[in-house]
Amino acid sequence: MATADSHRTAPHPSIDTAQPFGDDALIRRFAPVFARIAGGAVQREQQRELAYEPVRWLREAGYTTLRVPRAHGGEGVSLSAFLALVTRLGEADSNLPQILRVHGGFVEGLLENDDAALRDRWFSRIVQGQIIGGATSERGAATQNSVRLTQTGGAWHLDGEKYYTTGTLYADWVDVTAHDGDSHVRVLVRTDAPGLERIDDWDGFGQRLTGSGTARFNHVPVSIDNLYRRYRASEPRRNSLLTSYFQALHLANLAGISRAALRDAVAFTQAKTRTFGIPGESSPRDNPLVQRVIGRLASLAYSTQSLSASVARSLDAVSREREQGRASEQAYIQLDIDTFQAQQIVIEQTLQAATLLFEVGGASATSESRRFDRYWRNARVLASHNPAILREATIGDFYLNGHAHNERFGVERETEDTALAST
Repeated sequence: MATADSHRTAPHPSIDTAQPFGDDALIRRFAPVFARIAGGAVQREQQRELAYEPVRWLREAGYTTLRVPRAHGGEGVSLSAFLALVTRLGEADSNLPQILRVHGGFVEGLLENDDAALRDRWFSRIVQGQIIGGATSERGAATQNSVRLTQTGGAWHLDGEKYYTTGTLYADWVDVTAHDGDSHVRVLVRTDAPGLERIDDWDGFGQRLTGSGTARFNHVPVSIDNLYRRYRASEPRRNSLLTSYFQALHLANLAGISRAALRDAVAFTQAKTRTFGIPGESSPRDNPLVQRVIGRLASLAYSTQSLSASVARSLDAVSREREQGRASEQAYIQLDIDTFQAQQIVIEQTLQAATLLFEVGGASATSESRRFDRYWRNARVLASHNPAILREATIGDFYLNGHAHNERFGVERETEDTALAST
């Protein structure tokens, strides 16, 4: 017969943060990789050690090809399955989903593209293990595209500078927005091309290892075969899953941070033998106030995962409609609105969880050796992509006035420009 003490000391490896989000075959397959990533997360944070090895582990495990169709050598997993995996990766280290976010968006753009030759060429490279980073956004007084694509003596070159180049430090190719004097263009260049400088000068207080700093192009040679799109900045944005996809990936990552906050709060509390305000040795795990905090953390983790999973299911539904040629404009609009609504709640709840974590530990929980502060910092930076207040206003306008114009959706440049639209 189990005693009270045996219950108190027994580990609970089978307890998930939220049982409906338990293991499946894909999660079990990646669990050892994620555990390895999690094991070095604090050290990488403390030493600003870029995550080259974790990216390599993910590449070798097949993470970067999960959404590539089977016909092209990938695994063709659903968005629901993939985003559930993103949550587990975000729990291990929320830098990693962000590092590979542009790569994932590039794959989704290929899936929406009607150019079979383009899909064949780039899916082939991706299943070989090649990774795509992005260089689309700039810092300045105005939104602009100052990088220039010019031709000299029959050869094409890129010149200029981009910032917010997430993932490019870890990539084999960089997807660049430029201007050729007539129109905006999208072109891919090798990251080892002469004249391309990738700088780790991202100065955000969170997501510090994502390589989201500067890329400089100093007469970088470009193969015109890798120029895949021309467009006007004023042209209307076509129906696409990408707006929802990019935000859904953030939501899945935020849900992972909520899981991590609960995981660390439980482990921290179980190991303690001192309760604030109570003389002598006492276990905080038996304190109803501490139990209440853990209960709240578990509920927040459950909620953020539920909302993330709901958005993923909606993405899958519209994706199936698109494949069948029957996805309406209204379906895309409703998908974006659903995603924006989930964004409002997941952000608030994840930030709450990242703060509530400290209520179980007092001053000892603030130790630099634990770096619990990274959860709030990382969540706050993720939440700053596509400001939630703009999205909230868009939702309100939609319900009050029925407005769903593309320009009202406040799409971040990275999201809009990553779409590989057919021309």
